[in-house]
Amino acid sequence: MSARGVKQTALRLLGAAVLMFGFGYALIPLYNVICDVTGINGKSSSLQQAAGADGAEIDQSRLIKVEFIGTPNSELPWEFRPLVKSVEVHPGAVTDIYYHARNLADYSITGQAVPSVVPSPAARHFSKIECFCFTKQTLAAGETKAMLVKFRLDPEIDPAINQVTLSYTFYALDDEGAVKQPNAEPVEMDHSHHAQVPAG
Repeated sequence: MSARGVKQTALRLLGAAVLMFGFGYALIPLYNVICDVTGINGKSSSLQQAAGADGAEIDQSRLIKVEFIGTPNSELPWEFRPLVKSVEVHPGAVTDIYYHARNLADYSITGQAVPSVVPSPAARHFSKIECFCFTKQTLAAGETKAMLVKFRLDPEIDPAINQVTLSYTFYALDDEGAVKQPNAEPVEMDHSHHAQVPAG
């Protein structure tokens, strides 16, 4: 092989090596992008967070009032309430609000919040990007915690909807992770009315 041929072969091999290195270097960022978009490997989608960050997809012509409600179940001795009763948001904008929770018992308690959105047609346009309701929450005796909800209303929400309510009911969980049920009252039969009434 001539010296010129050897030089051309060496240049081709060098070019191939550079391309392989570049592909390997880009592989991890590419994988992260795929994970962000698809949710693979536990990565949550960043599309909703990106929307609204630079003003894109925000409907500045509309304001929707979002009200917040928080209720602890009767078996959960906690204070639980939103720190703000309502906010007005532009569809597409990302908004942060917090709920206050405090364990009034003298022992640690684990609970789980269950959300509800009304009116029901708004529910599929209400995206919770981050929420304490995604996981169980444990508060030590007397512990107080601020619980974040990061949400976004889809700009495609029905134009007739101008108010949405997000409510949470916090339930106490037992050691097996099941919801604690109120103790049933003993009952006795009232034969004169043929109905069951609470004893006592």
